[in-house]
Amino acid sequence: MPEQPAAATAKTRGRTCVLCGVARALVRIPSTLASSCRECFYAHVESNVHATITGARLFKPGDRVAIAASGGKDSTVLAYLMSLLNKRHNYGLDLFLLSIDEGITGYRDDSLETVKRNEQQYGIPLKIVSYDELYGWTMDAIVKQIGLKNNCTFCGVFRRQALDRGAALLKVDHIVTGHNADDIAETVLMNILRGDFARLQRCTAIQTATDETIPRSKPFKYTYEKEIVMYAYFKKLDYFSTECIYSPNAYRGFARAFLKDLESIRPSAILDIIHSGESYQIKQDVKINVPVNGKIIVGSCERCGYMSSNKLCKACVLLEGLNRGLPKLGVGNTNKIRRMHDGQPGSQAGSQPDAPVAGPDSL
Repeated sequence: MPEQPAAATAKTRGRTCVLCGVARALVRIPSTLASSCRECFYAHVESNVHATITGARLFKPGDRVAIAASGGKDSTVLAYLMSLLNKRHNYGLDLFLLSIDEGITGYRDDSLETVKRNEQQYGIPLKIVSYDELYGWTMDAIVKQIGLKNNCTFCGVFRRQALDRGAALLKVDHIVTGHNADDIAETVLMNILRGDFARLQRCTAIQTATDETIPRSKPFKYTYEKEIVMYAYFKKLDYFSTECIYSPNAYRGFARAFLKDLESIRPSAILDIIHSGESYQIKQDVKINVPVNGKIIVGSCERCGYMSSNKLCKACVLLEGLNRGLPKLGVGNTNKIRRMHDGQPGSQAGSQPDAPVAGPDSL
């Protein structure tokens, strides 16, 4: 079991819970700094998530909902709360756990054991789909090809598509992920630092969908990461706490460190950044993934049929590079790399045979 969070007991000794006015305060709620007893803290987290779900009208009775489950703290608490709130408030949902096996030895194989235990603990059926099954590659094999610099690009693209394909197998109406307020604020900062302003408003949306994919939402949009850690700790939930072995050099880590510095000075900074992203507007003549009636209209990949604004989806471009021995084909200036390759006839005669395309037939 992970150590007790430092924020859980800081500056609460001898104080009374400001929420109930009766019990002794044991924690400080990170988002408000209010001193709270344990039961009021539970109520704060649970009511916040319930208000987020009902306020955005994420579900309707009878929906089949897949919970993206990695075994980490966010997805474990999400699975626990979705099960709890579904019963308490009669949402009428059929819940499923959906896990992606990226093929990372010593990390994902261990975390999946936690998810299997969660399946038994919460009584929610589990479906696991793997990169090897969908793409013919594991992350271990990809990292051997490309190293640690751009591996998160491959994993992120493949994982997003794998979730959609796993959800299609389960025939669900909705996918929920454990992205919390910190994650969303980090994404806003990353998009600003990269100058990717077209994504700013979309990355703060509580629900995303296209005309080709299953709606995906974030019930933890306004829940701080520290609140999730504390909730998991006090509830003694069974979760896997090791970070991905391939992520130390991820660009997100720099945005996370900056956000933590801001939070230490101004705890409301996380929600302030999210609200800034929500308020951001793009000129009407910018036609990049503009939602129409709540959905983004996109085309389909010519190779696998997955949604894409180009002839080939990003996953197929990345797979093509891997299979042709040009792992950087889908990263950075792809046109330049393609021209370089085309100018060297026969240079990849010894490359691997094509791996399975991530299309419907491969499922």
